[in-house]
Amino acid sequence: MKQYTTKFWIKFWTISTILLVAFYFVLQLRNAGLSEVVDYLPISQENKTIATLAEYFYKSDDIERTFLILFQNNMEIRPGGGYIGSFGILKVKNGEITLLQTHDLSNFDGRIPDTVEPPYPMKETLHIPSWKMRDSNFSPDFTVNAKKAEEFYYMGQGGEKFEGVIGITTNVLTSLLKVTGPIQVEGYAGTLADENAILELEYQVEKAYVDQGIPLGERKSIMNKIAQEIIKQVFALSAVKKMDLYDVMTEDLNRKDIQIYFKDPALAEIVKKANWDGRVDAGWKQDYLMTVDANLGAWKSDYYVKRSIDYIIDLAQDVPVATLRINYNHTATKKDFMTKDYLSYLRVYVPQEAWMTKAYNFDNAKFGTEFGKKYFGSIVKVSLGQSKTVEINYTLPEKLADNYNLKIQKQAGINDEPVAIHLIDRNGVKTDYEAVLNSDFILNK
Repeated sequence: MKQYTTKFWIKFWTISTILLVAFYFVLQLRNAGLSEVVDYLPISQENKTIATLAEYFYKSDDIERTFLILFQNNMEIRPGGGYIGSFGILKVKNGEITLLQTHDLSNFDGRIPDTVEPPYPMKETLHIPSWKMRDSNFSPDFTVNAKKAEEFYYMGQGGEKFEGVIGITTNVLTSLLKVTGPIQVEGYAGTLADENAILELEYQVEKAYVDQGIPLGERKSIMNKIAQEIIKQVFALSAVKKMDLYDVMTEDLNRKDIQIYFKDPALAEIVKKANWDGRVDAGWKQDYLMTVDANLGAWKSDYYVKRSIDYIIDLAQDVPVATLRINYNHTATKKDFMTKDYLSYLRVYVPQEAWMTKAYNFDNAKFGTEFGKKYFGSIVKVSLGQSKTVEINYTLPEKLADNYNLKIQKQAGINDEPVAIHLIDRNGVKTDYEAVLNSDFILNK
């Protein structure tokens, strides 16, 4: 069998430890932990990010480091990745987890005073009197969300001091099951596979527990059994499968299913260079696009809503013009405990000098600037079983015609989004490009 290098095992154990802890939190577990610790040797420059994080988490210096974990359910998409139903406290000392604790935000938010005005349009759609931690990730920039969540934590009399914040979506579970294969657990009649796990578990904790005679307070007890089974499967993997696990875990980081914010400036710079900090690129000065949805009251409908983007740039006009079409396809056909008619507050981020000229299915538009960008915002509704296309026409800065480059940043929590780009140059020649938005995309001409 192939012998793997020290470099591989450092990468594997570092990322697998982080993500297995993340998986515990996603499932809102109690009293779970990992005890695997690795030794370190110098590694090459190409793995500097992993090596630095490994050294930070595993160093034996008797310093306890504390992190705030935000669990973002991307079946109910929010700008930062998904609805925050719970948060966790993670403490690490000398390479071992000393505390792993989760808190239900429906309880914790009750301790936060009703003194913060919700950003538009939360009050209008969710009918909430005040902004709380569960809705704190309303920015497309994870650094902003991390600081806001910590602010609400202290408003709720939280007593910990954090070295950083980690945001995690439920896609981590799917990633693990892709490698381990289907699992079965005692007390659960079904089989959990990567394609059905999230949907099956949502049904289990929302509906099936009633028919099974499980008390409300115990309805999530099955999660611990599932986690333990997955951990057993992971550590029994062959060397080849462990390489597969490393691949899917790094993919989750690149897809922004895991986002990391460090207060330490050196560590913050390292994850920024790896594009693992979920930051909006405020320094990008060419053409720019980021579409950001916020599901506000449509339950877990994002499991069924499929999106695609069509973007036309015409540089042959006196002033460059752009036509953006965003198609929503609500594939669910009936209302149930998870889904109903879709409602999202859509924001589209474009170059700051852009100017919207007209729009369709994008009514009562709001405008603003942040991160060196302009955004257009509107409430978008899509009925069950229906499709809707939002179209926005706007001018672009004239300077873009001379040396055109485009950056499209993806929203955390939304993956596999098809993008079609149609670029008409100054001579009227049209070139088509296609991509699937699973990471930030750059088109250089």
